[in-house]
Amino acid sequence: MMLKDQGPILTLEPLVESIRDGISSSGWVLSGLQKTTSQEFDGRWEGESTRSAYLFFHRQDLPETLSVEAFVDETSQGLRANLSLVIQGPSLGELGLLPPVLRRIAVAVGDTLPDGYRTPLSLRVGLPDSGHPPERAEVQLRVKLSAPSVAIEAGTSAVSALASAAVAAFEQLLERPEIAELLPPVMD
Repeated sequence: MMLKDQGPILTLEPLVESIRDGISSSGWVLSGLQKTTSQEFDGRWEGESTRSAYLFFHRQDLPETLSVEAFVDETSQGLRANLSLVIQGPSLGELGLLPPVLRRIAVAVGDTLPDGYRTPLSLRVGLPDSGHPPERAEVQLRVKLSAPSVAIEAGTSAVSALASAAVAAFEQLLERPEIAELLPPVMD
């Protein structure tokens, strides 16, 4: 679906649709959409409300361990969005020492994702329970690209183009050896 610009994006729904349009046009299929409204806050956020949406995408030709996710948030301070490449990696024992792995990933992300955007990354390590052997801990890589407010202010076409470009950069990142080592072996 091609969206028509109507000026700045002011609410959650057009932002969600423009992100969905940009990612879907890149060959990724929406596999889930969750919207939430939160209204009961205490302390610093008392009296505030937020509306959020999570979008989940996959591609049939890529392993199930890969996904692209988007988080969109509407608050009284405005809209924000980020797009993420999510990889369920090998176990901690297979991965090796975290500092060198994280350093290699950070270089690959810095060399591949577009300049001028915030691109936080995280490498999460988790155990399903306390009796699980640490070397078999699950590892997840999450590379984010934060949508700048100027894109949201520019309208739906700008956000859609940004989402499409982000996905193209994520796909290039998957080709980097530093990232490819996190992917499952290709079965013929």
